[in-house]
Amino acid sequence: MEQSKIDMFIATTGSKFPAEKMGIINSQLEKINDSKFLSIQSAEYKNPTVILIISLFFGSFGVDRFMLGQTGMGVGKLLTCGGLGVWTIIDWFLIMNATKEKNFLTFTQIAN
Repeated sequence: MEQSKIDMFIATTGSKFPAEKMGIINSQLEKINDSKFLSIQSAEYKNPTVILIISLFFGSFGVDRFMLGQTGMGVGKLLTCGGLGVWTIIDWFLIMNATKEKNFLTFTQIAN
């Protein structure tokens, strides 16, 4: 894979992945072919900032966890009103990292 394509991908989507995993992403991108790169580039990665805003307004209903595909946690938050608010407040600090990890998981599933 051309280094310029790798650099462009990292520049445009780097904020959607954990910073400590960028080296892994770079090395995996170097190994793949162009057709797989198109699949990786066209994947829908969640924006951590958008998920945080949704968590701020609708977190007590579990909408943030449903959007990440964590149905069990979403139902738990919905039934307990966000753990009586405690779980919702904790998620305000954790949801962005959870989103970045979900994006990294999506990336690795496509890259392998």
